[in-house]
Amino acid sequence: MSLLTRLRPRLDQEHATPEASPATRPWRTVAGRSLTVAAAVLVFLALVVPEGILRHRPDVWLPGAFLRIPIEGILGAALLIAAPQRARRPLAAVIGAGLGVLTVLKLANIGFLAVLGRRFNLVLDWPLFGDGYRALAETSGRTGAIGAAVAAVLAAVGLLAGLTLAVLRLSRLAARHRNRARVTTTALLAAWMVFALTGTELFPASPVASDSTAELAKRAVVTVPAALHDRAAFAAEAKVDAFANTPPSELLAGLRGKDVVVGVVESYGRSALSDPLMAGIVGPALADGDRQLAAAGFAARSGYLTSSTYGGGSWLAHASFQSGLWINNQGRYRQLVSTKRLTLTNAFQRAGWRTVGVEPGNTVAWPEAKFYGYDEVWDSRNLGYRGPRFGWSRMPDQFTLASFQQQVYGRRHAPMMAEVTLTSSHEPWTPVPDMVDWNAVGDGTIYGPMAERGEERSVLWQNSKQVRTEYARSIKYSVGSLVSWAQRYGDKDLVLVIFGDHQPISLVSGHGASHDVPVTIVAKDPAVLDRIAGWGWSTGLNPGPSAPVWKMSDFRDRFLTAYGSRDEPTRSPH
Repeated sequence: MSLLTRLRPRLDQEHATPEASPATRPWRTVAGRSLTVAAAVLVFLALVVPEGILRHRPDVWLPGAFLRIPIEGILGAALLIAAPQRARRPLAAVIGAGLGVLTVLKLANIGFLAVLGRRFNLVLDWPLFGDGYRALAETSGRTGAIGAAVAAVLAAVGLLAGLTLAVLRLSRLAARHRNRARVTTTALLAAWMVFALTGTELFPASPVASDSTAELAKRAVVTVPAALHDRAAFAAEAKVDAFANTPPSELLAGLRGKDVVVGVVESYGRSALSDPLMAGIVGPALADGDRQLAAAGFAARSGYLTSSTYGGGSWLAHASFQSGLWINNQGRYRQLVSTKRLTLTNAFQRAGWRTVGVEPGNTVAWPEAKFYGYDEVWDSRNLGYRGPRFGWSRMPDQFTLASFQQQVYGRRHAPMMAEVTLTSSHEPWTPVPDMVDWNAVGDGTIYGPMAERGEERSVLWQNSKQVRTEYARSIKYSVGSLVSWAQRYGDKDLVLVIFGDHQPISLVSGHGASHDVPVTIVAKDPAVLDRIAGWGWSTGLNPGPSAPVWKMSDFRDRFLTAYGSRDEPTRSPH
């Protein structure tokens, strides 16, 4: 016998892993079982949490969202139980990583549904993360935005790793207890089939017999071809334009000599007029606005438009309103601005109006201004504001209008068309400025004390009722600013168009809210409103419950048709 042979037992004994002492065995057992339970809970939650979890109504039994049986978990377990030993580990890793990717996508959908009222588009929506980061930086500070971005990345990576490890651990457990795993899987499959046949739901749109993760995977797979098809379909739609070749002399002939100002009110949605709490603030403000306008000789007609976006993405709504095309995603928007589509602003420009864009939220050059047809653009860099910020809004709406009056409207020598975007009603709706005397607006430093009195968003947003109250106050202020400006500075040739770009987020507008927004035309000259008498709009600033509702993309054609004839309209009876 060789020396190595005689020494091997001793060497093996010296290098053997020491067995756990009796004192440490219980702790290892508890830790192991805890990890197994945590792995099972993580996988279960990844499979069953519904995408609409943040949009539930207060009266909905929230635990019902989790009392579900996921068919994907049953089928995954069956695959792992049946898989040969050598294939089980790589199969478990693939299943875990795939579930991790789908869970990250589900979280994106949860956020998009809560804010924008739709799911995340894997092909088109990546630029929106940058917009979200910038919006967060402007309302919560750059440090908070960076922290949120880092946390989101770490959470995504953690989910990918955690779910992969969790499925690996559960696969080992199933292999050790194969018979028990078979019985459990079979029983769960039978229960799933029973609940599927009965259609039982304990949470809205979330059946107990769940296949939501499979549906999520299916949607992800079809997103790419759907986006490519939409691109081709939109290109064909954009080529059809009944007004593309209209002679300039016939465009907007019914508004010759008028100054047309389009006021876009951020987040001004139908919920501001239908929700009892918010309508109690906004309704009386609109009624008071009607009285102010009537005293100055103005009249108003109002209806509703269905916005192409919800909770955000204002530029999509602007594009739909201006172009006469349904712009509901970033892909369509990029396609649109690369065309020569006739916009409302283009139409005014071709017909001889001076065109002006007032965009107080812009901090850099706006390349799309050329597409829309603006002769000049005023933004946060040249409006002259020296006061404090109000949340996301860089300046109060009254200041925006005062600067517009002083630098543009008050110096006009020929008819002009201007689009003025009002941002004081942009989330987070804190703080909300107050109206001041127009002669006291100055460079905006007067607003200093107002900016210091608002609550932080993190405090305000803990109370849904208070958020809705502050939102309604911001709408009252924004619309009130426009009405006050028109009353003070508007003459017989002013035509004011007011519309909201989209509804506020579901925290304010509520679960299942429509995409409708108010739209109003204000004028002193009765002939202007007579041209739209056939529209059936309500009298005043507040559209009634039965006021017509059009798609936002319909407005351009209806407006150009109503004001495109040289003939004076027949006066309607009053």
